[in-house]
Amino acid sequence: MKVHYFNILLFYLSLNILLLSSKVYNQRNHYITRTSKTNTRALCECELYAPSNYDNDPEMKEVMQYFDRQTSQHFEEYNERIIKNRQKCKEKCEKDIQKIILKDKIEKELAEKFVTLETNIDTNDIPTCVCEKSIEDKMEKTCLKCGGVLGGGVAPAWGLLSGLGYSAWTNYAGTTLVKIATDKSIAEGLKVGLTKATEIATQILKDSTKVPSIDILKNVTADVFTENITLLDILKHVGSNMYDTLGAKGYSEYCFTLESIANPTKIRIFYPQQAAAVTNAVSDAKKLVLADAAHVTSSLYTVIIASVVAIVIIVFVMVIIYLILRYRRKKKMKKKSQYIKLLKE
Repeated sequence: MKVHYFNILLFYLSLNILLLSSKVYNQRNHYITRTSKTNTRALCECELYAPSNYDNDPEMKEVMQYFDRQTSQHFEEYNERIIKNRQKCKEKCEKDIQKIILKDKIEKELAEKFVTLETNIDTNDIPTCVCEKSIEDKMEKTCLKCGGVLGGGVAPAWGLLSGLGYSAWTNYAGTTLVKIATDKSIAEGLKVGLTKATEIATQILKDSTKVPSIDILKNVTADVFTENITLLDILKHVGSNMYDTLGAKGYSEYCFTLESIANPTKIRIFYPQQAAAVTNAVSDAKKLVLADAAHVTSSLYTVIIASVVAIVIIVFVMVIIYLILRYRRKKKMKKKSQYIKLLKE
């Protein structure tokens, strides 16, 4: 037991020595770390909604003024965008509403007209077209026959050249006449078609102020049709392609109206007389031009034929004179040979 007491005493002494040495070391080597104090200002330390915290502080006033300026500028830009978008939406809605109202109105009127028509359509009522030979073909065949007969009768080579010359001239004349007749017929058809389109639109809209004049329509439709023209072509072109030009002048409803009725079935059922008027105007103008041209060309043909006949007669006379002179010369040579024979004998 004494041994154990002695060991415990030694351990206690050694522990005290260690503690004292560590305390002395800390006292000698102790460093004070200085921490910087930051002056913070928090609203939680005072009354949150006291005016003195904002009004009497210049920095806070500057921050508030900058914030108010930025927010007010953003709100003004936002309001301007909202106003512009509302205006665009309003204009678009008004256009759509006008188009829907006009479409319903036209469909209602067409439906009322369709009820009054007869639904039984016979195949014999459908018009058929009869294709005739064009004037240039007849002229070409006639001139070729004339050239061939006259030229071949006098001399085959001269007849062939005459036929080729007549063929080239008739082709040129026929092409020129067809071009003139087509231009004239398109002009007359366009005039009648625009008049009929204006009458139809006035009848549907029931307001002549919404329908443009014929002069305005001629200006926007000039040099558009080159080969043929019908009432359907005029309605499609004016209703679809001329919407921007006429809409800028305040005739948008007129374009909507023509576009809605530009359908072959609707035109055949509701407006057959107007379509027939345009077709007749085109054909009559073409026939008139070709008739005048035929009268002029017939006089030219008479002059040409007379000159050809004169040339043929002159050639024929020259051939007869040549044959007579040749016969007389042969006769003289024969007599001369007989005299020589007699002298030799």
